[in-house]
Amino acid sequence: MLFSSALIGLREGLEAALVVSILVAFLVKTERRHALRWVWPGVGAAVALSIAVGAILTYTTAQLSFEHQELLGGSLSIVAVVFVTAMIFWMRKAAKSIAAELRGKMDDALDVGPAAVLLLSFLAVGREGLETAVFFYSTVQAAQSDTVQPLIGFAVGIAAAVVLAWLLYKGAVRFNLTRFFMITGVLLVFVAAGVLGYGLHDLQEAAFLPGIGTLAFDASATLPETSWYGALLKGIFNYSQQTTVLQAVAWVAYVAIVLPLFLKPSKKTAPAPAAVAASKE
Repeated sequence: MLFSSALIGLREGLEAALVVSILVAFLVKTERRHALRWVWPGVGAAVALSIAVGAILTYTTAQLSFEHQELLGGSLSIVAVVFVTAMIFWMRKAAKSIAAELRGKMDDALDVGPAAVLLLSFLAVGREGLETAVFFYSTVQAAQSDTVQPLIGFAVGIAAAVVLAWLLYKGAVRFNLTRFFMITGVLLVFVAAGVLGYGLHDLQEAAFLPGIGTLAFDASATLPETSWYGALLKGIFNYSQQTTVLQAVAWVAYVAIVLPLFLKPSKKTAPAPAAVAASKE
């Protein structure tokens, strides 16, 4: 659980931190530092909301019955998979244009007023934060009674993301962000597949889906979760030593569909005839 939660924290944290650094850099370079006082409350409110949602989801569900806990946990796991899948495809597409897009939005917000700047900052960071909160809950559910490892993992990942974004902002380090998001995206495909399988298993335990007793395999004797290698697989890919047919089919189908689509080279749009003609003049 430590690796997968740290990966999510790093990925989501870096996206949010990059958004903040782009907005701050734009205001500083355009000599509009006075608007920074509206950026930070928006960022702070988004972070506070994300923490609150994560805490509510994680600690209040203990009051529910077992079936309702499993139903909620399974449903939110699937929601988390949808979030992560959409996020990795969106960032793959937007990595090269996100800075220009955010600068344009901030320019428009400055024309409207302080409230618009605050709202833009809140929404830009809040989306990443809410995704992280939902995924944190799903990770805690997968870890069963152990909430320490996921919490440490997320904290380490987010802290590393903040430091990395600060170094990028200062120009102390430079690396290919597109390649970074591509590599972490591939890893997240496998993490999300495991979360999907675990979420479906929760729904089976809640008797919402059938097949809880129909196993694809039982590796309790050869690859137990209590062994170091079993724990490693469980921590990274949400491996389950007793996997139902539904879990196995969903895992294979998700990876087989999402991974090739994610790795498929993006089509380069041909320049418009007018643009070509202008370039020749």
